[in-house]
Amino acid sequence: MFNLNQKNLVPMLVGGISLVLILGALGYFFLTAKSNKSGEISTKRTDQTTNSGSSSSNKKSSIEGYTGTLLAGDSSPLLAFEKTDYDQALKADKLVILYFYANWCPICRAEFPKMEEVFDELTGDDVIGFRINYNDDETEESEKDLAREFGVAYQHTKVFLKNGERVLKSPESWEKDRYTSEINKALEK
Repeated sequence: MFNLNQKNLVPMLVGGISLVLILGALGYFFLTAKSNKSGEISTKRTDQTTNSGSSSSNKKSSIEGYTGTLLAGDSSPLLAFEKTDYDQALKADKLVILYFYANWCPICRAEFPKMEEVFDELTGDDVIGFRINYNDDETEESEKDLAREFGVAYQHTKVFLKNGERVLKSPESWEKDRYTSEINKALEK
């Protein structure tokens, strides 16, 4: 029969608790590592010729005059930030929307697809958007300069520009209907 006395009980409890803690820590480590890796993969800029095939959200722009990666939209494109495209957009008579995105940010990951949906539904050609990398491993110096220029302190900040002037800056998270509403308001100004 199984004989438990105090001498045997303490080492067994310590060993059991240690085993549970070690297994829990290992499980947490592997889940976190897998989650971070999949998040990095899903937010990398890609061309049409990715290993996993092409998708409508990651293709070279077919919008005349723009060379950046098209993330959403047709007549009103949402592009991955390229300095030359941004400079060209400022010269056009369009509403320019900037979204400061960090690939590690859970709010950005949840919110940005809503912005993509709105751009996919826009029918006019009077809006152009850019996803600007912000404080992540893909951020370039020109993107840092842009964040400083507009005083962006948080990822998921939206900045609207009309005629080269800032008409809106918002760091809070938006739902799809708020994007639609704010774009329509800015176009009316």
